[in-house]
Amino acid sequence: MKLQRTNRLRAISLGAIAVSGALALTACGSDNTGGGSNASGNPSSAANASAIKCDGAKGQLLSDGSSAQKNAIDAWVKNFSQACSVQINYKAGGSGAGVTAFTQGQIPWAGSDSALKPAEVAASKKVCSGGQGIDLPMVGGAIAIGYNLNGVDNLVLDAPTLAKIFDGKINNWNDPAIAKLNPKAKLPDLKIQAFHRSDDSGTTDNFTKYLKASTPDNWKYSGGKTWQASGGQSAAQSSGVAQQVKQTNGAIGYFELSYVGDGVKAASIATGAAQPVAPSTDSATKAIAAAKVVGTGQDLSLKLDYNTKADGAYPITLVTYEIACDKGNKADTLPTVKSFLNYIASEDGQKILSGISYAPMPDEIIGKVRTTIAGLS
Repeated sequence: MKLQRTNRLRAISLGAIAVSGALALTACGSDNTGGGSNASGNPSSAANASAIKCDGAKGQLLSDGSSAQKNAIDAWVKNFSQACSVQINYKAGGSGAGVTAFTQGQIPWAGSDSALKPAEVAASKKVCSGGQGIDLPMVGGAIAIGYNLNGVDNLVLDAPTLAKIFDGKINNWNDPAIAKLNPKAKLPDLKIQAFHRSDDSGTTDNFTKYLKASTPDNWKYSGGKTWQASGGQSAAQSSGVAQQVKQTNGAIGYFELSYVGDGVKAASIATGAAQPVAPSTDSATKAIAAAKVVGTGQDLSLKLDYNTKADGAYPITLVTYEIACDKGNKADTLPTVKSFLNYIASEDGQKILSGISYAPMPDEIIGKVRTTIAGLS
């Protein structure tokens, strides 16, 4: 009896250990953006983590910048933190806030939906000892024209109509200009509630560049990160604009594609192509593929064609740059910054993007980014 009882206890103990191990493995494998392999076929975070090279990454890392890339950064940080036991806090306070924090030496890397301007490059030289801040294109995507209009599911707009809406020249949803683009839609006699960004924003910069390039007669503003048109309502960050559109029937706003859904729909854009183009990973990728590198030296800033008329190419796109010092990085943060940037520029890092409504960088461009990251010092 005593021997049987001992064997039974031993069996229970071994079973508990096995269950405990299985649970531990399950926990490790479940920390991802889509619960293992998601519907788009992206690898799980466990698979990504196994391919990440930590290369001396350690401790904590603070960053700030583009709110458009927040969902991408969140997915990458989960994988990287799991692999390297590093804590990364990306504040997503907007492109303007990120660039300011970087040029003031508060953070070692920033995200921005606009390339550094000459004055910002000059300011960066004060914190990049012997070097300067450079633009590394990392995340592509469509800027969706999100709307909330009961009974209208397939809205079509074009550049002139958008410019007039956001400049307060078109104020009602049943305006003849909107009706002409949507002959089958039952447009309500309802006031348009147009929302723009209250903070300095690269999304604003790219959206207004599109308006300026596509309909200069209807958009007379110089453009930039700060909203310049009068009227309308404002909210902070992409998430704030999306939230306002979500809770307001008759609202319209602009934000990164991953914020569409849950009551917010996206308009298709009539560009002069055979058919209006809806925002998607594929349509943004097609437009971004035509981008040209215009930066000099190690800088890889791009020129986008906001006036594309190519079939299937969505014109309102942005590229988010990771901004870092080419030389003169601080010794205590360089290994972590370099390791994280290496991961997000890698094939595994870029593969994640299409599954969460972003566009990966074209092969030719991301190849140059990888080479530049390898040389950061």
